[in-house]
Amino acid sequence: MTKLIIEKELRDIIGSTKFAVTFSICSVLILLSFYIGAQNYRVAQAQYEASKSANVRQYEGLTDWMRVHSFKIFLPPQPIATLVSGVSNDIGRTIEVRGRGELRSQDSRYGDDPIFAMFRFLDLDFIFSIVLSLFAILFGYDAINGEKERGTLRLTFSNAVPRAEYITGKFVGSFLALTIPLLIPILIGTLFLPLFGISLSANEWSALALIVAAGLISIGVYLSLSLFVSAKTERSSTSFLLLLSIWILTVMIIPRLSVVGADLFVKVPNMDEINSQKSRFMSQIWNEDRTKLNGFTTTNKNDVQALMNEFNKYMQNLADEREKKYNEFAMRLNEDRYNRQMEQQQLALFFSGISPSALFSLASSEVAGTSLKLEQEYLAQSKEYQKEYAKFMKEKTGMNMGGFAMVFRKITDDNAEKPTTININEIPQFTFKPIEASGGIGPYAGYAGVLAAFNLLFFAGAFAAFKKYDVR
Repeated sequence: MTKLIIEKELRDIIGSTKFAVTFSICSVLILLSFYIGAQNYRVAQAQYEASKSANVRQYEGLTDWMRVHSFKIFLPPQPIATLVSGVSNDIGRTIEVRGRGELRSQDSRYGDDPIFAMFRFLDLDFIFSIVLSLFAILFGYDAINGEKERGTLRLTFSNAVPRAEYITGKFVGSFLALTIPLLIPILIGTLFLPLFGISLSANEWSALALIVAAGLISIGVYLSLSLFVSAKTERSSTSFLLLLSIWILTVMIIPRLSVVGADLFVKVPNMDEINSQKSRFMSQIWNEDRTKLNGFTTTNKNDVQALMNEFNKYMQNLADEREKKYNEFAMRLNEDRYNRQMEQQQLALFFSGISPSALFSLASSEVAGTSLKLEQEYLAQSKEYQKEYAKFMKEKTGMNMGGFAMVFRKITDDNAEKPTTININEIPQFTFKPIEASGGIGPYAGYAGVLAAFNLLFFAGAFAAFKKYDVR
């Protein structure tokens, strides 16, 4: 009996106008998201290569490694981020690395193109969480009361049809009808990805599969919710208005209110405040070290080069002491801000957990490697690279340059042999290791698990309400 109900539901939906409209809109949007994502990736990849080349060209022709004051590293674009952008466009893509000192990312995609910050990119997150969730409501808002209004519900139950099988068949049939407009264009889009110049790794294919799975579960939430509301109301117009209000609340309002609410409970000092404190402290320790310069003495007053070497060593020792003091101070400020920020984020995520749309966005960004962890991972890998860079530059110059260091250059003899040009390509290359899908499986399972629980809860509610429903 359940199979017959599913087949009937599929025939009714697939032959309807709303299915044709849904299929058309979803196909256009999904294929367009793949195409636009591919184009954005190609542009981002070209910018990435151009930035690396420009970074190297600025040091061409130099003959002294001491003139290499800093070296920029860049966050490469990730193919999967073109389909689920997450925070990848919000964080800085460039970090200026010195031998010592703090690292800060800059030059975000939205900073370069602020119009996209206002309207955002078209990706699978937008399509699943906004477009398809709305279509799920359109498919299910009149699943029960609409049948009663048309008189088909009474006719159906004039036969010996178990209510449990009927409500199950309605849900499964509607869900399958929703997946067709989704899976077909996604399959076509993935087949065209190589033609668009995007090659996904095995890790990224796994991430894409998990994203689609989470999307299907989130659609199921809105569909089971629609069945529940349809079984609790007498008129389809009433259920539609109620479901539309719930959709606006869960998709548009709750995710934003969760951030505002978390900010009210946990205050995080902004970066301007932090940087201002760091700048004041830096000025303080610089002033302290200026007085120490009067204590410099030497026995090499007649040897200018030896005097400079000794003075550079003295300045390096002062710089090391300053860096140690500064790092301790900055670490305390950063750690306090980080702890508060994590507390605020956890609170915001907790509040947003009642929104299926927000849960899907969080789950998809975790396995796509575009969650809030992306910036942390980029900075962590950059700090590891800074150690390698500092070691290399010390081998070349004999000192750790950058940040707090003051260096006086060697005196050159006009009759000496002309120095050779340095090879800037000797500098170690920075290679960013993307966050693998397996690294986000834990949080993904948690978010997807809550979505599945919502599915069961609303379907159980729909089942309980329909058992008492007057089919006459």
